[in-house]
Amino acid sequence: MLLTRRFTFLDYVSSSLVISGYRWITRFLALGCYAMLLMPGFIQVAFYYFFSRQVRRSIIYGEKPRNRLDLYLPKTSQGRKPVVAFITGGAWIIGYKAWGSLLGQQLSERDIIVACIDYRNFPQGTISDMVEDASQGISFICNNISEYGGDPNRIYLMGQSAGAHIAACTLVNQAIKETGEGDSVSWSVSQIKAYLGLSGGYNLFNLIEHFHTRGLYRSIFLSIMEGEDSLHQFSPEVLVQDSNVKPAVSLLPPVILFHGTADYSIPADASQNFADTLRRVGGKAESMLYDGKTHTDLFLQDPMRGGRDEMFEDVVAIIHGEDEAALAKDAVAPPRRRLVPEFMLKLAHDVSPF
Repeated sequence: MLLTRRFTFLDYVSSSLVISGYRWITRFLALGCYAMLLMPGFIQVAFYYFFSRQVRRSIIYGEKPRNRLDLYLPKTSQGRKPVVAFITGGAWIIGYKAWGSLLGQQLSERDIIVACIDYRNFPQGTISDMVEDASQGISFICNNISEYGGDPNRIYLMGQSAGAHIAACTLVNQAIKETGEGDSVSWSVSQIKAYLGLSGGYNLFNLIEHFHTRGLYRSIFLSIMEGEDSLHQFSPEVLVQDSNVKPAVSLLPPVILFHGTADYSIPADASQNFADTLRRVGGKAESMLYDGKTHTDLFLQDPMRGGRDEMFEDVVAIIHGEDEAALAKDAVAPPRRRLVPEFMLKLAHDVSPF
């Protein structure tokens, strides 16, 4: 998550508003230790991001600030490739498209195109702006990915942490638009094969106090979410239970939610409850839990460990599920390269503030 983006003074101030005092100091120190332990991996990923010919950086998808996306392309150009439209996390404050570099690199090695969508962060924008940006980025991918060798009929929407929340809001909002009268849309939920949510939160009413105790203070969080009255609108788990939204639920693609049981940034119950709710109201959903994994294990430490890890293989299996040739290649794919020594990964797990 700590590639080469430099914080301006304003970035520093806005972040400091979220975590202050003693908790800010201790978590800042923990974050520094965590970053240093994973630095060998970050350096290698940064080198790939800036120098690989397979990365197309900062493609413009809209007119607003930060309406940019990065594409990670497989080395082979033969045939149309499945596509993952990925929205990164960052507590709605420090999200950045380059945070998805490791995922983009490793999925592209499995012949999958990854598009990492950037979006406005708070205080540059609030949740409505983030959802608007995500929707525009998805629209660009749906309508233009064939120019880059992608299969417009095999697009998967994926988000991590805050990005999982933004992506879920965007998907449900789009489905609601499509059931309305006269609403113009530039992309359709029918173009999304499945939604893959990683370590996300989908019911803000259940999370607001949890975030407050962890330093994302209630006043700041409500500012990001445009006030307490908007929590219903931006809580996908709550929204899909509204009887007026039932026709939209039927349009949603399959929803698969991944979560570590040791995640203390966003508890695993958040994914379990959303999947249970979707099934109860007629949607297609499942949750996949990974024992002992934290908020960052699934997204950073395990991928940097190399070899094979359960969640990555589960994601690839879903994307290649209808492609027997791709599944056969996956079965004999070489193990991923280790980026960080094991003892440093274990220490990073222990000191992680996430």
